[in-house]
Amino acid sequence: MATVGAYEAKTHLPELLKRVERGESITITRHGHPVAELVPPGAASGRDVREVIEGIKSFRQGHTLGPALTIRQLIDEGRTR
Repeated sequence: MATVGAYEAKTHLPELLKRVERGESITITRHGHPVAELVPPGAASGRDVREVIEGIKSFRQGHTLGPALTIRQLIDEGRTR
């Protein structure tokens, strides 16, 4: 995957879009840190939403907060901080 700085991306956007149209993925950085990716359509699509939901539901089975801890306690604790 190619990497370009934010300024270069701004000044050469049409050229970068042509490269992405040809199937290339490009990471845009700011001060050396990745901040965005230009990817061809379809490359960014992930798993089906239903598949993700089913994965979350199956993970919840057997995973608890513990016998003495509730969601309400966590919410209240977060509000006091």
